[in-house]
Amino acid sequence: MSFRSLSQLMLLSIALGLAGCVATAGEPVGASEIRKATIEQILPAQLESTHTAGLGAVVGGLGGLGIGSLIGRGSGRDVARVIGALGGGLVGAEQQERYDRPVPGQQVIVRTGAGVLVSVVQPINPSLLPGQRVYLEGSGQSARVIPQ
Repeated sequence: MSFRSLSQLMLLSIALGLAGCVATAGEPVGASEIRKATIEQILPAQLESTHTAGLGAVVGGLGGLGIGSLIGRGSGRDVARVIGALGGGLVGAEQQERYDRPVPGQQVIVRTGAGVLVSVVQPINPSLLPGQRVYLEGSGQSARVIPQ
């Protein structure tokens, strides 16, 4: 196996490991409740990371296993596979930890038309201001404050 092919495989496994750390923004499917409200207060908050725990280690381990299978013959190849899988798993887990940090967000406190105060923690929306009329969409963990 040439050095060029080995380096291309290594880059591919790193790319797959990092792809596991990419957050996807999913919208809830189906109908949701929408209420009118007014923003009372906006405070800074931290959002939990949306990365899937352990995915970096799994992808890194698989990449290391693939690279290890290209090295040696017989029992030497088996040893290279094990070492590659362990090393790839450690590197993948370390890469995921690097990107698995809290995300800045905002806590928006709104007053509904019925006078009830509702607190929503969501990603930062710079177009929201105190006193602004907004829609409160959804409920529970999926609730979001959006401008009218």
